[in-house]
Amino acid sequence: MKFTVNRDVFNEAVSFAVKLLPQRTTLPLLSGVLLEAAGSSLVLSSFDYEVSARTEVSASIDEAGRGLVSGRLLADIANRLPQAPVVVSTHESRVQISCGSASFSLPSMPVEEYPTIPRVEDVTGVVPGDAFAEAVAQVSLAASRDDVTPVITGVQLEASENSLGLVATDRYRVGIREIDWDGSVGGAGDGALTALVPARTITEVGKTFAHAGTVAVGIVSREDREIISFTADKKTVTSLLIKGNFPPVRRLFPAQVDHYAVLNTAELIEATTRVGLVLEREAALRYSFTEGAATLEAAGTEQAQASETVDAHLVGDDMVVSLKPQFLLDGLRAVHSEYVRLAFTKTDNPNKPGPVLITGQSSREGASSESFRYLLQPNLLLR
Repeated sequence: MKFTVNRDVFNEAVSFAVKLLPQRTTLPLLSGVLLEAAGSSLVLSSFDYEVSARTEVSASIDEAGRGLVSGRLLADIANRLPQAPVVVSTHESRVQISCGSASFSLPSMPVEEYPTIPRVEDVTGVVPGDAFAEAVAQVSLAASRDDVTPVITGVQLEASENSLGLVATDRYRVGIREIDWDGSVGGAGDGALTALVPARTITEVGKTFAHAGTVAVGIVSREDREIISFTADKKTVTSLLIKGNFPPVRRLFPAQVDHYAVLNTAELIEATTRVGLVLEREAALRYSFTEGAATLEAAGTEQAQASETVDAHLVGDDMVVSLKPQFLLDGLRAVHSEYVRLAFTKTDNPNKPGPVLITGQSSREGASSESFRYLLQPNLLLR
């Protein structure tokens, strides 16, 4: 194998290929990046049996062939090469990289032992890259990071012909975002198509394809394995889906809430951040809402206390709730609007506030946006 490739193109391709590689693996082969040179293209791939990444770039191929080298080391090298064409070749059991006056010789892993990378040719639907990236960023923050319950460590995709819903929860909060998508190409019109994607994987996919015009999504079942693929700009990521039944969290969202407060989003974020400085890690902030004002109060360690009042427009009776500040801040930063609505739901116990429904709105007196909804309550799913 021997090829010449643009330095920046090579660096970007290697960076993409290694993003989803595991930090630690018992099989050294799975820490590698596979280089395949043929025709006028260079294909770089990585695979750890759960997630794969594949990208194709233009290159001048002098000799077709394949090579397998350490992904992290290759990425470090590619990122620091001088601005000059990159020449990569294989000699016996080594991969040689030269760029300007810099040269490297890396040990090559046995290509013949590398597993076959999954390919998903079917397209289930197509979604705008920027909208998909925004939706993933908004919802994935609510996914659980506790591997004890794998089913809630993912983001649930729920597809119909014209809409794609993204849902995540960690039992204490639920995030839901609806975006437009074209499912007619894959026959998703029955509304029953779902896919539970690991949050870490879909988060990287969202970042990678944020500037893509469209992202093609494919979902296939092979034997006992369900795989999803995301493709745009000659880049593809595939992932095994999480097995299990995602909790029916949509039913927790009320059809309508007439008791709510509207506040300036930035002001509430700043006040919550300041008042929360005196709190211990898991402590909650007390929010008292009256017409015209919301008062934040915190009692920390060693009698440390803090309070602040911000403007608020209240519809309904005065209200007091206690919320974990970090969970609230996550929701506030995800609404992407000048104003935020905190709607107060009811429970069977009149002395116990229900979940707080957070949505964005463009003006103080306007209607709330329902495209992104964030439901927050301690032990939400355990009530």
